[in-house]
Amino acid sequence: MLKISGIKISRATLLLLATDSLSVALGLTVARAASLLMYGDASPQQFYSAQTLLRLGLVVFIWDVALYYNELYDLRISKRRSVMFNQLLQALGVACLALAVLYYAAPRLSLGRDVTALAVPVILILLLGCRLVLDHLGLLRHYLDRVLIVGTGEAGICLVREILSRPDFNLKVVGFLDESGENVGKSLVNPGIIGAISEVQDIAVRQRINRVVLSLAERRGCMPLPQLLRLKFAGIRVEEAHSFYEELTGRILLERLSPSWLILSDGFRKSPLLMALKRASDVVISLSALLIALPVMGLVALAIWMESGRPVLFRQRRVGLWSRQFDILKFRSMVHDAEANGPCWAVEDDSRVTRVGRFIRRYRLDELPQFFNVLRGEMSLVGPRPERPHFCELLEKEIPLFSERHSVRPGITGWAQIKYQYGSSAKEAKEKLQLDLFYIKHLSVLLDAAIILETFKVVVLGRGAK
Repeated sequence: MLKISGIKISRATLLLLATDSLSVALGLTVARAASLLMYGDASPQQFYSAQTLLRLGLVVFIWDVALYYNELYDLRISKRRSVMFNQLLQALGVACLALAVLYYAAPRLSLGRDVTALAVPVILILLLGCRLVLDHLGLLRHYLDRVLIVGTGEAGICLVREILSRPDFNLKVVGFLDESGENVGKSLVNPGIIGAISEVQDIAVRQRINRVVLSLAERRGCMPLPQLLRLKFAGIRVEEAHSFYEELTGRILLERLSPSWLILSDGFRKSPLLMALKRASDVVISLSALLIALPVMGLVALAIWMESGRPVLFRQRRVGLWSRQFDILKFRSMVHDAEANGPCWAVEDDSRVTRVGRFIRRYRLDELPQFFNVLRGEMSLVGPRPERPHFCELLEKEIPLFSERHSVRPGITGWAQIKYQYGSSAKEAKEKLQLDLFYIKHLSVLLDAAIILETFKVVVLGRGAK
């Protein structure tokens, strides 16, 4: 399994990416060869030229991006054949449209209309065929790991609930081991307690356990160190519940989280070079985005003015880096005096949102002016979303570690934004904090790039807006 900036990419996903790329390359090669034989439009030397290979590589890249944006690297979709076929057809349309625009703008990159016409059906057949073969051979399925939870702590219970809600993890929880051994047979979530901690070695061997996860409510005098060491040397993974939860979900579980776990775990590094690269990319991308988006911003401003008059822009106090406050800029999406009765959470189908506001919120157009906040150094492209001072005061009292999200600049988008919905309560704010802490822990340019790439998908599909 490949790990990039804390994000684990499964072997099955990498296999799909490799076979898809090879399928597209093979389809183009077959079409190119057929065109050469039928029409004689190129010499063998041109067929193998560096320029031709560059053109082929560009097409493969565009196809891979089209497949990604149509969720075809989500293994849950890839296993459902009818959905997979429908998504493949959509990816075909996206790829063809993108190539048509590219070839119109840069005709020299084109492989030729005859090659494209021949390649499309071949590529579709190869993509579909390879995926069906991989699925039939079981290569897209994870190896079933058998998990034993040592202890009955809250972190282990939360972990098991998460595993039970996600069958695609391909994990089988065999059961819990009780600290005292007095509650054998008691049901916690499902399964229940199957033995005592003192029996961990015997149960792990008898039940063919692959992973032992520690979730002790009290470690003093309870940790069976000799047995755990023997299991570790026998090749069985032994890990702490919070670490396993983070690996599975991309979140840092706050339940029973010890400060020592945060202090001693890897991550949370912010080197001067990393922060300089992050700031430089913020400035370059924001300037480019503003230049490209100016016509769209003009149309949005006009639509808001025509529907509900001025002001077009909305300024609101937010909490930024090291708890410093700043004014965030947004296109106004609500009626005038929307908060006459005081600050309140955003909710689904909010009656205060205007018709134009509903549209621009759906596609995140209301957030375009925040590129100016990025240029002023108040925000970053990627980071935790900035909260209002009123809500920060409330949440810091209710949620441990909430103030730690202010150790980085807030972002236009972020890990929590692509993995979770808008937070409209203290409970949802806690869920988002777990994602924000994961981002801060694994902060990197690669993670930022992955979040920006995923954000385009969220914006195109209009997911998560309120």
